[in-house]
Amino acid sequence: MIFLVAVPLADEVATDSQAAGTLTFTLLAVIGIWSLHGGGRLYWLGLFFVGAVVAMNALALVLHSTTHAIGTFAAIFGFLLVSIVFTLGKVVRGNEVSANRLIGAVCIYLMFGVIWAVVYTAIGMVDPHAFVGIAAPETRGWDSGWLYFSFTTMTTLGYGDVAPTSAIARTFAYLQAIFGQFYIATLVAGLVGAYITARGNGHG
Repeated sequence: MIFLVAVPLADEVATDSQAAGTLTFTLLAVIGIWSLHGGGRLYWLGLFFVGAVVAMNALALVLHSTTHAIGTFAAIFGFLLVSIVFTLGKVVRGNEVSANRLIGAVCIYLMFGVIWAVVYTAIGMVDPHAFVGIAAPETRGWDSGWLYFSFTTMTTLGYGDVAPTSAIARTFAYLQAIFGQFYIATLVAGLVGAYITARGNGHG
């Protein structure tokens, strides 16, 4: 949640939005690794990806290299996947439905939104004409526009001010819309229903 608010704020107040957005994500990734503490191999794998994020970000900013920028997004993607696997393990295990499991399910949903934003950014870097209504990553880098498009797509809000134009971009967009609806309708709704039932029976 901090990341979703911090990146747009960095876009608004920073003179170099690319550097601000990059540094914001790096800082939050370093902080976020502590959420994997106790995860065994997942913790060390997450630590590896965070280290890669920091290193690739530094090289991308210094060298202005598209290759290192893509490496940064790959490392971010890996870190988010590790975080999702770790959190999903906590959410689906056990029979007791608690508020923490509900919060975990929401966190997974938000992380998937960020993952899709990373994918859209990478697509835009490879094909600057894959989207209309948003600046190409070469000129803006990581910014809130990709998060905005990702979450408006996943919630099927879709204002239409940003739109995919290439076949691959459109494919990822409709897959995200399908995922968003099924995730809320199955896992989250099921957990909420079970939580309300448990509380009603005096087991919450």
